[in-house]
Amino acid sequence: MQWGNNHQVLFHDAEDYSCFLSWLTDAAKQFKVAIHAYALLPECLHLLATPSDAEGLSRMMQWLGRHYVPYFNRRYQRSGTLWQGRYKATVIDPDGYFLTCSSYIELSPVAAGLAREPSEYAWTSYLHHIGARHDAVITDHSQYWGMGNTPFQREAAYKQLVEQGISRKDSDALLNAVEKGWLLGSPEFRAAMEKQTERRVVPGKRGRPRLQKTDSAGAGPEA
Repeated sequence: MQWGNNHQVLFHDAEDYSCFLSWLTDAAKQFKVAIHAYALLPECLHLLATPSDAEGLSRMMQWLGRHYVPYFNRRYQRSGTLWQGRYKATVIDPDGYFLTCSSYIELSPVAAGLAREPSEYAWTSYLHHIGARHDAVITDHSQYWGMGNTPFQREAAYKQLVEQGISRKDSDALLNAVEKGWLLGSPEFRAAMEKQTERRVVPGKRGRPRLQKTDSAGAGPEA
């Protein structure tokens, strides 16, 4: 998720949206980041993506900034930063949250009052997922392919899923994870990720840690 500085407008018209999507397509290919869903709103953008390495996402976003920000500043005769700091991101468990996150992103124009239905808003990946247009930005995820054996089945199943909406609980969980950068997934997924990255991926318990006794050699618990 990336906001405009002080929530200023990032996209004024169709030319702005189209230019950004063109650069996003190029950057995703260059840095080997698979974009699975997106929504470009006037003041913010949402991406659901899988980078091929640890640096891909940040390098893609930096490249986008180096191309889009100068374009935007020239066009609107302004200077200075456009983004509100660094983008916010988290890692999600695809088995439990991929389709929920994709739905949340593509419903964001409706939640923001920009459209009555997700199909009425042009600047998301929703029309691609329901078969209304091909979107060169998108690389379909295995979770999407698993919704049906044929394109028609997948598109119909996805449309029905998004029309059902998402719960307030899931919406809050996604926003909280992105804002704070904590991983979102099952206990098993979180444990596997902690082992892989050797760092904490969820908040610790509140309060002071309990003291632990040391052995006779004075060795305490490892941090």
